[in-house]
Amino acid sequence: MKIGEKAPDFTLQTQDGESVSLSDFLGKKQVVLYFYPKDMTPGCTTQACDFRDHHESFADLDAVILGVSPDPQDKHKKFVDKHDLPFSLLVDEDHKVAEQYGVWTLKKNFGKEYMGIERSTFAIDKDGTLLKEWRKVRVKGHVEETLEFLRDRS
Repeated sequence: MKIGEKAPDFTLQTQDGESVSLSDFLGKKQVVLYFYPKDMTPGCTTQACDFRDHHESFADLDAVILGVSPDPQDKHKKFVDKHDLPFSLLVDEDHKVAEQYGVWTLKKNFGKEYMGIERSTFAIDKDGTLLKEWRKVRVKGHVEETLEFLRDRS
């Protein structure tokens, strides 16, 4: 994937069991697609709550937020309910979409190697074109940086 190219389309289930496709938003909304490792963990909770707290600002820019992780639907539902998240979390248990976006990578933690999600965010315009990508995201300040990028474009 390169900036200026079409973002790969996909269809995944939300925390409520509804099917959502990236192409559902074509011609309607910009999409902020963020991949995160795991529900209910400190960094992922902070990131989700930051997106929640800035949700109206994204909506004002005609942008929809979608979170993606390999967690199952019931875990997403608990995460959304616990933190009152106003956006959908998408289930990518087989990590096919994460692989399409190049964020399913080899990780190292405490000397162990394993495959997992590299925290990443993608800004996609109404035509489905990739505008910007942030990889190996640090949570602090990231949501504000993403919002600023979209504001600068409008």
